[in-house]
Amino acid sequence: MILGALVAAGVEPRALQAELQKLRVSGFEVSFETANRSGISATRAIVSTTTQHSHRHLKDIVKIIHDSELSETVKARAVQIFTRLAEAEARVHNQPVERVHFHEVGALDAIVDVVGAAICFELLKIEKFICSALHVGSGTIVIEHGTFPVPPPAVSELLKGAPIYSTDIRGELVTPTGAAIIASVCEEFGGLPVMKVLQTGYGAGTREYEKFPNVLRVLIGESETSSTSEELWMLETNVDDMSSQVLGHVMDLALELGALDCFFTSIVMKKSRPAILISVLCRAESRSLLSEMIFRETTTLGLRSYAVNRQALEREVLSVQTDFGAIDVKVARLNGSVVKQMPEYEQCRVAAVTAKVPLRTVEEAVRRALMAAGEGK
Repeated sequence: MILGALVAAGVEPRALQAELQKLRVSGFEVSFETANRSGISATRAIVSTTTQHSHRHLKDIVKIIHDSELSETVKARAVQIFTRLAEAEARVHNQPVERVHFHEVGALDAIVDVVGAAICFELLKIEKFICSALHVGSGTIVIEHGTFPVPPPAVSELLKGAPIYSTDIRGELVTPTGAAIIASVCEEFGGLPVMKVLQTGYGAGTREYEKFPNVLRVLIGESETSSTSEELWMLETNVDDMSSQVLGHVMDLALELGALDCFFTSIVMKKSRPAILISVLCRAESRSLLSEMIFRETTTLGLRSYAVNRQALEREVLSVQTDFGAIDVKVARLNGSVVKQMPEYEQCRVAAVTAKVPLRTVEEAVRRALMAAGEGK
């Protein structure tokens, strides 16, 4: 449905098909047809395969992607999506990521879905993704491990922190593959932002429902400013009887549940008792979930919350190729000009340890790669 919606929104099918050939794997074809879903004309993407190898590990899929002739940006985004999916499956099954077997989503058609979406995002030059609340469906679904309620475990894990809802529509409306794509690229969930709409596309699902359009709508537009202003929520509480280990656990949980930031401040409470101010910054849709976590995991009996306004620079993540491998860089722009570049620290650290060189050597290599790519400042 994502591929169909993106093609309907402006991706040239032949351009997508040509890029997919750079995967350098055989046995698949991608075609598109127009479908009617409850009166809405939508585009249905059909991925046909001649062979199926549905049990792959993450390293198998990453090798296929890295061995391809796709751009580094597409490779990085596709690997990010599959890694997010593997991490979710690992948590569900309580096993290391490297031991996770991809079942349905390890098949060739699922690889084409994910890589095709990453290609479309690059062809459309999309810089920021925002998603509405997700209708996940209801009832049960039969998967590799048996019959499970909708949404299935992997989808529930992937959509932590995202707003979801269910109605009486029976069936699975968000698949693990779709959830992994959305969870990996979307920075915000909620209502439509202020923008000039340029293209609208509808991707058709396979199933048809009476008086319910089984389609995915994509709106593509331009923001009118190079920085975004949004209303967020700050949750705060004071505690003076918690260990540092528990505080660290609270921070990890907050970020996992969708908090944009979590920080601690040393304060002095009544009777001159030293204490910690816990501050959690979040969007409105995560406020309730995070409040419940704070009440459950801390010793506090009360929680303050207030609306705050945040102004943020336009940002994108670029992947640059260095002598130490591909490194992601967060690039921030103001009025179209690059003002900040922040290499992904953990990737630089791992690259430095692996190559047995100082961290600054890797960071300098990233800066040179950015300059060569015309993104340096």
